[in-house]
Amino acid sequence: MGAFHAYDIRGVYMKDLFPENVYKMGYFLPTVLKTKRIAVGRDCRESSPEVFEYLVRGMCDAGADVYDLGLTTTPMVYYVTAKHRFEGSVQITASHNGAEYNGLKVSGPEAMPIGYHNGLNLLEDYVLHKDPVVAAKKGKIIPLDLKEEYVTYLQTFVPHLEGLRTGIDVSNGMAGLFVKRLLGTENILYINEELDGRFPNHDPNPLVMENVKQLQDLVRQQKCDIGIIFDGDADRVMFTDENGTFISPDLIIALLGHHFLDGTPARVLQDIRSSKAVGEYLSPMGAEMYTWRVGRAFATPRLKEIDGLYGGELAGHYYFRDFFYSDSGLLAALLVLDVLVKLKRPLSRIIADIRKYESSGELNFRIAHKQEAMDALRQHFTKIETPSASYDFDGYRIEFPRWWFNVRPSNTEPYLRFIAEAEDALLLEEKLREMRKVLEPFI
Repeated sequence: MGAFHAYDIRGVYMKDLFPENVYKMGYFLPTVLKTKRIAVGRDCRESSPEVFEYLVRGMCDAGADVYDLGLTTTPMVYYVTAKHRFEGSVQITASHNGAEYNGLKVSGPEAMPIGYHNGLNLLEDYVLHKDPVVAAKKGKIIPLDLKEEYVTYLQTFVPHLEGLRTGIDVSNGMAGLFVKRLLGTENILYINEELDGRFPNHDPNPLVMENVKQLQDLVRQQKCDIGIIFDGDADRVMFTDENGTFISPDLIIALLGHHFLDGTPARVLQDIRSSKAVGEYLSPMGAEMYTWRVGRAFATPRLKEIDGLYGGELAGHYYFRDFFYSDSGLLAALLVLDVLVKLKRPLSRIIADIRKYESSGELNFRIAHKQEAMDALRQHFTKIETPSASYDFDGYRIEFPRWWFNVRPSNTEPYLRFIAEAEDALLLEEKLREMRKVLEPFI
């Protein structure tokens, strides 16, 4: 089925995802999760009430009780799952995708993610090959409104902003439930704060620069010290500096070191696409860097496995030991604001101290034969130059003395993704020209 992916279930509603299949997913999820008690939240998309209806009907027909969290953020579902000891939960959302999409993010005990490698594969098989049989004793729907408890938890991280002028683009997404309650309105300028699952102002994907333009204009026009933009379900967050310049999200991993690290040895997780500058900046603070695969389905269990203090990804996910090893856009935003207040320096200067290399950013190529294209790139560059380090999980990351690249197949979209970083712009441009020449036969 086209809606099943490495991290979650997601697709265009009524094209990749249909009510009858959602019903079957709901019916078989209690079996996959091995529980009859499941928490369910949802985002504000126009299709979410119908997805909720069919999902929950399936769960109840299987004999499971559904605890209805109502409209909420994905991180709140993680919080409820772990804090209230649910063995399973679902957030109905398509995260950063456009309004026509919807999907399910599934978690197990302690809010550990359920991806295709550890449960969604089984669920897909059941949906395709088994038929529901309604239980003799159906489950029931139990309202469970824990928003006040969750706000109280997040309030413990709210810094004293001391006049810091902040621009925030809520993207008409779920962060709008909580962000104003946490930060108030004094010196805080909000745009697109109304919950609207049509996303009328821009798609809720802050990695697309077109979607960040409104925030950049706000920051420049209103002379803000920082810009903050959330995605649709508030598990991701990204930032601009006081000039409206977008900050590569991996560099925020380094910035957060000023909150978490004091020279005491601690483990920090980064994804395979992260700048070398992150580890170079954090190591003197006591960080022992671990590099791992992209996506919450892999990052959360890995952070727990290494007992890491925190971690992050190029896509704007930030994971915290004290948040059940899970990601939270709102929590990350509060911690970044705390660092900015403490350092009392312009954000652009802090980032300039971190950023040491020229980066291509992540480039996408629509390629059918992804593995062959990846192998061709590896063969081409390693024939020219001897690598200083290499990683062969989640595609390839191959490092050379003056530059490195990562090439990986997207787990959610039909793309091959490429990113490179070099000591200077000329070297980077040279390597990008070579890369495009190698990939040309595959496009």
